[in-house]
Amino acid sequence: MPWPRLTPALAVDATLEAKIDKILAQMSVEERVGQMIQPEIKQVTAQDIKDYHLGSVLNGGGSVPNNDRYAKASDWVALADSFFDAAADCSDGKVYVPIMWGTDAVHGVGNVVGATLFPHNIALGATHNPELIRDIGEVTAREIAAIGIDWDFSPTVAVARDDRWGRTYESYSEDPEIVRAYAGQMVEGLQGAVDSGEFLSEQHVIATAKHFIGDGGTLNGIDRGDCVDDEQALCDIHGAGYFSAIESGVQSVMASFNSWHDEKLHGHQYLLTTVLKDKLGFDGLVVGDWNGHGFIEGAEVLNCPQAINAGLDIFMVPDPDWKVLFNNTVEQIKSGVIDAARADDAVRRILRVKLRAGLFERGKPSSRPLAGRDELIGAAAHRDVARRAVRESLVMLKNKNNLLPLSPKQRVLVAGDGADNLSKQAGGWSVTWQGTGTDKRDFPGATSVYDGLAASVQAAGGEIELSETGDYSVKPDVAIMVWGESAYAEMQGDVQNLLFKEGGGRDWALLKKFKAEGIPVVSLFITGRPMWVNREINASDAFVAIWQPGTEGAGVADVIFTRADGELNHPMKGKLTFSWPRTPDQVPLNRGDDDYNPLFAYGYGLAYGEADTLGDDLPEEYDAGADTLDELLVFNRRPIEPYQIMVRGRQNDKQLMQGNRVEVSSICVTAIDREVQEDARRAQWNGSGVGLVALTTRDRQVLVDYLDSDGALIFDVKVDAAPSQSVTLRLGCGPDSNSDLDITDTVQALAGNGWAQVRVPLRLFPDVGSDFGLVLPPEEFFHRILEPFTLVTLGELDLSFSRVALEKGAAAGLAGIEVI
Repeated sequence: MPWPRLTPALAVDATLEAKIDKILAQMSVEERVGQMIQPEIKQVTAQDIKDYHLGSVLNGGGSVPNNDRYAKASDWVALADSFFDAAADCSDGKVYVPIMWGTDAVHGVGNVVGATLFPHNIALGATHNPELIRDIGEVTAREIAAIGIDWDFSPTVAVARDDRWGRTYESYSEDPEIVRAYAGQMVEGLQGAVDSGEFLSEQHVIATAKHFIGDGGTLNGIDRGDCVDDEQALCDIHGAGYFSAIESGVQSVMASFNSWHDEKLHGHQYLLTTVLKDKLGFDGLVVGDWNGHGFIEGAEVLNCPQAINAGLDIFMVPDPDWKVLFNNTVEQIKSGVIDAARADDAVRRILRVKLRAGLFERGKPSSRPLAGRDELIGAAAHRDVARRAVRESLVMLKNKNNLLPLSPKQRVLVAGDGADNLSKQAGGWSVTWQGTGTDKRDFPGATSVYDGLAASVQAAGGEIELSETGDYSVKPDVAIMVWGESAYAEMQGDVQNLLFKEGGGRDWALLKKFKAEGIPVVSLFITGRPMWVNREINASDAFVAIWQPGTEGAGVADVIFTRADGELNHPMKGKLTFSWPRTPDQVPLNRGDDDYNPLFAYGYGLAYGEADTLGDDLPEEYDAGADTLDELLVFNRRPIEPYQIMVRGRQNDKQLMQGNRVEVSSICVTAIDREVQEDARRAQWNGSGVGLVALTTRDRQVLVDYLDSDGALIFDVKVDAAPSQSVTLRLGCGPDSNSDLDITDTVQALAGNGWAQVRVPLRLFPDVGSDFGLVLPPEEFFHRILEPFTLVTLGELDLSFSRVALEKGAAAGLAGIEVI
C-alpha cells in the first residue's frame, strides 16, 4: 500500500503510559464519555462540565464570551477559569482530568477583536518561506495563550486542486511539496519543537492538522463533497501535510466533512484507524468537525456509534441537545454497540495529549504567565511578523513599462472598494466566521491598504486622495485601484466558475475610465484564489495579487513604493503556488496536468526590473453560458454573488444583512443551521406592520431566459408559526415596481410540517404595476430584476428559507404552485 512508515516524533514514554493506565482505571464509563464530548461554549455551562465530566469545549467562528464581540483577554480567561474550576471539582469522587478549550485560529486569533491577523494561507504559500511560517505559528500561539486557550484547530493542510472550492485560500498550494514543507513548520511554531524544552510549554498550544483527508480534492470543488482520487493520489497529494505534521509531533488531527469514494471521513475506519493511527503512527487524538459525525450514512448527530468505532476520539457537537449524544454513547458502550476497547483507546489518546501538554500540572488559566495580557493581542512585534508576511506574499502579474515601484512623491489617487476596507482585506475567519458584518471598529490597530499608501506618500511629501468611485479634484499622476473578492468562508465561498463578477463589472469600468483619461493605473487585487480577470488585467498598467493580507495592509505600500530617495524599499518577490486560469471554466488546473496550459504558470511572479511582455490584449470574451445556466442559484447556504439579503420594516428602516443577525422595526432575520452551519435564514415578523426580507442586488439582472423557458422560482422553506395576515411573494425591479403573488394558502398549509420545497412558475407573476402608472410586459420586466425573491407580510410570521434558485423548464406541466 502507498502509505509511508513515519518516524514517530515522540518515543513511547513508559512513565506517561503508566499514568494513563492509572487514570483510566479510575474512570467510570460516564467519565470516559465526558472526555469524548466537545460542546460549543454557547451551549454549555460550568455546571454541565462538572456534571458530565466534559473533557473539552470549543468556540465557533464569531462565538465569544458573554456574547460580547469586544471581549478583552481577561473576559476570555475568566470564562476559561470557570471551565477549569468545574473540571477540577472532584467533590463527587470523580478522578481529576483537566479540560481543554479549542479555537479556530487559522490566520491569527480571528475571534478576538484587535488580534494580529496574518495573510491567509494562499498568500503565505506565495512567500516560499517555511521559516516565516514557523514565526507565524509562534505569534499565534502567544496570542491564543493570552486568552487562556490551550488548543488551536490549525494548520489547515489541504491541497486545493479545484479553485472553485470556497476554502482555496486556506490552502498553501495546489502542490503537495509546498504543503508538506509548511505544515511541519506551522506545527512547530504553535507547539514548539519536540526536541526542545519549548515543546507544549506555556508559550505554546496544541496544534491540529486538518481536515483528514482529501478535503481539497472534492469533485467540482464542492465543500464537503466527494474525493474520488485513487489511494495513491490520496497519499501522495492529500497526505503530504499530515506527514510533516506528524513528524513534527502534531497532537491532534481533525476529521474532514468530505467523503472518499462516497464514504464520509468521520466514519471511515480504514482511513482514520488503519491509515492514520496504524500505518502513519499517529498517537494523538482525532477530533471531529462541527457536527460532522452526523453526516455518516445511517447516523444522527445525537446518535452515532459509527464514528467512535471508526476511530473518532472526540465528537465536536455544538448541538444544544449534546446531552442526548452523551447519554446515547454511555448506553452504547455499556451495551457493546460501541466497542469498549475502542472507547478506551479514544480516552487514552485524549489523556496522552493532556499529559504531554502539561495540563494536569498547570494551574487555572489566569495563573499562567501570558494569560490576560491584553498587550499581547496585536502586539507591535507580532504585527511586524504579519507585515513581513504581506510584503513577501505579493505576486506581480503585470508591470507594463516598469511602472512599479512607484515614487511616493507623486500625486496619487486611490480608488476601489477594497482600498480602505479592513473586512475585505482580512477575508473569512476574521471576527466573524464568514468575515462579514464587520467594520473598522473591529480591527483596532490595523492598517488598511490605503492607510499604508497614505503614510508612504505623505512621509515623502507627495499628495494622495482617496475616492472609492475614482472621482478626483486634480488629475493624478497615477491611480491605484484596490478591489476584488469580498470576505467568505467554507461552503459559502464555493463558486461555479472562476469568472470575477463581483460588482457587475464596476471595477473593470473604473479601470477603463482611468485608461481613457491617460492615467497610469495599478491594480491591487484582493482575492482568495486565482480568478479570470483578463479584462481588468488589460485595463491595468500593473497588476498585483495581494491576496487577503489581513490586518497589516501597510505591508503592501512597503513594496509598491520606493523610498523617498528613489531607492528600492522592499523587493517584489512572491511567486504563485496556484496556477492562474486562461478561461473562467479552466478548472481543475494544476501543475503537472497532462494538458497544463495556464495563463500564468505555477511559480510565476515578476520581480522589479524584469521584462514584462504581457501586453494589453488578453482575450476578453468568455463563454457566457456560465451566467445562463439551467439553474441560477440565488441563495445556497449564503446569498450568491451578486445577491445580498435585505430587510425592511414598517418604518422604512432598511438594512443589509452583513453578519448572522439583523433586526428592524417589524422583522428580525437570523442565520440558522439546517443541514450545516448557518446554511439557512430564519425570518420572524412581529406583526407590528409591514416587513419584508429580500434577496437583492444593486445591478439589474437579465433573467428573461428563465421566464421564456417555462422556468420556476424554487425555494426550500419551513414555517414554524402560521401567518396572521396575507403573505406575498414578490419580484422587484425598482422602487415601487413589483410583481406580487399571494402565497398565503401555501404558507398556511406548510405551518408546522417541517422543511418543504416550493416551486412557483414564473408565468404566475402578474404584469408589473407601479405607483407611477407604469406597466411593464413580462419580457421587459424580466430584463430588470433586482429582487428575484422577496417575502412580505403585515402580520406575524415565523418562516425559514434555505436554497433559492431559478430553474429553466421547472414549471413544465405545473398549473400552479407545487409543494414537494
